[in-house]
Amino acid sequence: MTATNLPLSGARLWDSLMQMARFGALPGGGCNRQALTDEDAEARGQLIAWGEAIGLQVTVDRLGSIRLLRPGRDPSRRPVAIGSHLDTVPTGGKFDGVYGVLAGLEILRALHEAGAATEAPLLLINWTNEEGARFSPAMIASEASMGLREEAAVLATPERAGPATLGGELARLGFAGTADPADLRGIAAYFETHIEQGPVLETLGKPIGIVTHALGARTFDVVVTGKDGHTGAPMDGRADALAAAAALILAAERLAKDSAGEAIASVTRIAITPDARGNIASGARLACSTRHRTQAGLDALSDALRAEAAAICAARPGIGIALEEVWAYPQTDFAPALYERLEAAAARRGLGSHRMPTAIGHDAIHVARALPAALMFIPCHGGLSHNEAESITPDWAEAGLLVLADAVLETAGLIR
Repeated sequence: MTATNLPLSGARLWDSLMQMARFGALPGGGCNRQALTDEDAEARGQLIAWGEAIGLQVTVDRLGSIRLLRPGRDPSRRPVAIGSHLDTVPTGGKFDGVYGVLAGLEILRALHEAGAATEAPLLLINWTNEEGARFSPAMIASEASMGLREEAAVLATPERAGPATLGGELARLGFAGTADPADLRGIAAYFETHIEQGPVLETLGKPIGIVTHALGARTFDVVVTGKDGHTGAPMDGRADALAAAAALILAAERLAKDSAGEAIASVTRIAITPDARGNIASGARLACSTRHRTQAGLDALSDALRAEAAAICAARPGIGIALEEVWAYPQTDFAPALYERLEAAAARRGLGSHRMPTAIGHDAIHVARALPAALMFIPCHGGLSHNEAESITPDWAEAGLLVLADAVLETAGLIR
């Protein structure tokens, strides 16, 4: 079953991507549309307006995720969902996340234009706070919706730099909905498509990536303690928290580089105390992220990082290092029946595909922990993402749209 006869429009999808990029537009061509800012609210409003224009039923749940429903002919069937996110990092591009939302919208637009129907309902989801740039951790709305995090804890999440909470901003912007997030555990199947955010597909010359599984991930808050001192004091006897933090940062990098490509480790934030030019640092706080191709490897990487911290403390009297796990998800498999459907759709369209894992977090991972889900990639130039220069081609965008449409409509039962 394919969507060959539907008026799917790559040009309309591209135009929608460019229109959405106006919200939070940056001078360098990217977007700063962090979750539940005014810019994100404007983008959400545009998505809702587009959905209402083609008769979609719009609801918002208590976590602020937007749902646009197109009923099916058989109301007893559970919905087939398509989803991703509109929020960005502070210096994001035009395509990360938003491509998946608008590709789903284009499928619904084509069905509306053709007057076609599906047996099962179709549901388009814009998840709240996928990026986690303003409210950490990432992907918490999908995580809570799947019963993997407490809803109240998500609503109480504070913004990283300011007094607001996620729940407070939902109320301020008018997106504190009434629908139960747990309802989404009742969908029959979930599809998400995304730019790769890596160089593999472009290097291989393949327009479609079939994601088989997600690497496990674990993040830590790291607190390094030392002792204040004057920068003019002798080097002997210092307990320099920043120097110890630097040693741990390099150790994390070394552990990942020595893993033969199996592991990834990144330190992405650092804050020091007292943060004065004339003071040796008495404290440092780090944010550390680790990933591995296997769950056993992720556990071993965590143990190795803790061992490195202990060794640094032993070699530097007066230094203490505490690692607190703040967020994690396990190695997660996607549903073979769904990703094989995507793969077959690509083959029918004459589009090359490549099976691959993802090391990057997406809402589809949490969904896949609870119900059948699939994740598909299209290339991006140079593998560059979370950067204003992030870019794709219209041809790549259209290829992903066609494959996604075929798989979704086969799953939902397209009626000619």
